[in-house]
Amino acid sequence: MNTLSKDTRIENGIYITDKAKERVVKLMQDAQISENSDYFLRVSVIGGGCSGLTYKIDFDNELKPKDQLFEDKGIKLVADLKSFLYVVNTELDFSDGLNGKGFHFNNPNASRSCACGESFSV
Repeated sequence: MNTLSKDTRIENGIYITDKAKERVVKLMQDAQISENSDYFLRVSVIGGGCSGLTYKIDFDNELKPKDQLFEDKGIKLVADLKSFLYVVNTELDFSDGLNGKGFHFNNPNASRSCACGESFSV
């Protein structure tokens, strides 16, 4: 497992902003899984959307053999190997502003994103 301190980033990881961390913690509390250290945030990439690929995030508690596990700001982030190739060095952010509420991915690998921010291509 790659463990990150608050001020240190490793190369080739998945990261989370403070705002996204706050929202993930709140959602875990609402789902009554915040006390269970087995749970993590699974980041996936699936086909679809107007740009060809779509992000998907879920809570999960089952690691698969080829999962890539990271931790940033105390949040465990997991991606299967195929998805990780698309989201390496991506930062998960959260916005609650007038321009759209929800999670957003700041993905340096995306060559094109759609206006909604939920779909991308490489």
